[in-house]
Amino acid sequence: MKHGAVAILPLAAGAALYGFAFGLLAAQVGFPWWGVALMSGVVHAGSSQIVAVEQFAGTSAVVGAALAGAALNLRYIGIVASLSDVLSGLSLRMKLLAIHITGDENWALTMTERAKNPAIRASFLIGSGLVMITVWTISTTLGAVAGATLPNLEQFGLGFAFTAAFIAMARGLWRGAPNLLPWAMSFAITVCAVTVGAPKAYAIVAGAVCGLVISHFHRTKKERVA
Repeated sequence: MKHGAVAILPLAAGAALYGFAFGLLAAQVGFPWWGVALMSGVVHAGSSQIVAVEQFAGTSAVVGAALAGAALNLRYIGIVASLSDVLSGLSLRMKLLAIHITGDENWALTMTERAKNPAIRASFLIGSGLVMITVWTISTTLGAVAGATLPNLEQFGLGFAFTAAFIAMARGLWRGAPNLLPWAMSFAITVCAVTVGAPKAYAIVAGAVCGLVISHFHRTKKERVA
């Protein structure tokens, strides 16, 4: 656990920056600091939290916010499935804890380290995950506290922080040319759906589903050729 906690620190520092920005903007649309802290600890999914806050700011649509967040987190089905060997042998309670604190950063770090050293197990994942959820919760809460005392952040251009955070997360998920077609199609479908007037939450779902379908057919075709 100590190894994982130390190894994740550089990634945690980066997450703290956009976590603070998220807290600032959440406060600007009316979220109390304790609501941001509760969301960060219970939901613990940066992209979902950003989309949820945007939805609440625009329409206050709880169902739309939940749907958009769920669509963005579909990748965690595959992420958790890939951890089956890592989590084997743990009690159900420990498995649920490990799954809850698993994010893009500590999952990617765990799998990278495990490829180098098969002895890396669940303790590394849990140690790094505990650091990430702690840093994320503290940074978003501090941002919310600061945001409640500041004037409108849009006049300083900080409204772009949401978009910047998504760009940073997307860059970390990029795996090369195989991602290009699914990502491009997801982007195109989402933009088209928003352009014709569809709610943003449903546009995101449509884009995500389209990307998953394209990715599936691309992988199937590649396997047949191989």
